[in-house]
Amino acid sequence: MMDISNTNWIAMSDATLIETIAGFVKHHRLLQNKTQQQVAEDAGINRSTLNQLEKGERITLKTLIQVLRTLNLLYVMDVFKIQEQISPLQLAKLEQNKRQRARNNENTNQNETDW
Repeated sequence: MMDISNTNWIAMSDATLIETIAGFVKHHRLLQNKTQQQVAEDAGINRSTLNQLEKGERITLKTLIQVLRTLNLLYVMDVFKIQEQISPLQLAKLEQNKRQRARNNENTNQNETDW
């Protein structure tokens, strides 16, 4: 399996990327000691479809997701999560609006008892 920390994804051809995904699925299936038939049945697909995926042949995105779910590999979807980012200017404005000190509210003194 390839070390993804130093992988230049942009330089890879589409065929190499597909091969990497196929290898990833096959590697994890074998790590879990599952046959193609077991994974295919659990994913609700044909064994030949899983075989196509592992060979890097044409499959649907839905099929890939079904297989990833079956192998408990949906964590790879985290990279697709859109996270709101705040600009440094917006952050500075929010910091300016934060309270710097507590105020003595005169209404609070009226509620106190004199005993």
